[in-house]
Amino acid sequence: MRPSALLAAALMIISGAVTAAPAQAATSFPACQHFYTGPIPDRPVTGGHGPGTLVPPVNVSGRLPAPTGVAGGVSGSTVTFTFNRVAGAVAYRAFRNGQALQWISDWGQPTLTVTDNSPCQNANYQVYAMSDASGSEPSIGQISTSYRVGADNKLAPWALPKGTVLNYRVTSYNDSGQTALGYNAGPGFCAVDARNIPWGTRFTVPGYGSCYAADIGSWIKDDIVDVWLPGNEANDWGIQRLNLVVS
Repeated sequence: MRPSALLAAALMIISGAVTAAPAQAATSFPACQHFYTGPIPDRPVTGGHGPGTLVPPVNVSGRLPAPTGVAGGVSGSTVTFTFNRVAGAVAYRAFRNGQALQWISDWGQPTLTVTDNSPCQNANYQVYAMSDASGSEPSIGQISTSYRVGADNKLAPWALPKGTVLNYRVTSYNDSGQTALGYNAGPGFCAVDARNIPWGTRFTVPGYGSCYAADIGSWIKDDIVDVWLPGNEANDWGIQRLNLVVS
């Protein structure tokens, strides 16, 4: 299931989930593939239970703001875009579907540019600023909204509309350290298939609470979301099929 549409598009039901009707770009690119090409075991629903106390929304407001002024689109066989500098930033990272695309050092250049030489259909492009070049957790800024190439071959903001319902299998993990986005894993952070749910998307999970998409995983593909729970609470969660609501 792959939500792919403009914000104003009509909603329709696909495989039990509400998604936006797709709008194809004028230039035809291959379909976006999941980053993990190895075998993924079937994840049948087993049931389980949540932590008892719902997880509150994650707060990322104290980080460097996300870059603004993102503009660009298809250029020949590539996708190229520019964005504005962020005060206090020394570097930036750009992503396509949660995969690192480009590192850009800020040496005072007037225009910061990202080029994707292998674009795919309805890819989600995102970028964040860093306060130092170490990649340490405190240095990671807020992730931008997603941008997609539209029918006019230009990039435009794209997000799952608030209220969208996704009927997904929900698993759990308790890994420590940094998520793929760069924030420390913990309550309220979730791993998603970033082709479908862009990083920074917030949604509620029955029995869990609020989720902030900030991670990916080899087995987190298509209609699976992984919520973070500590210790044995992750095992107790099991695998549940639930209606997630974008908030």
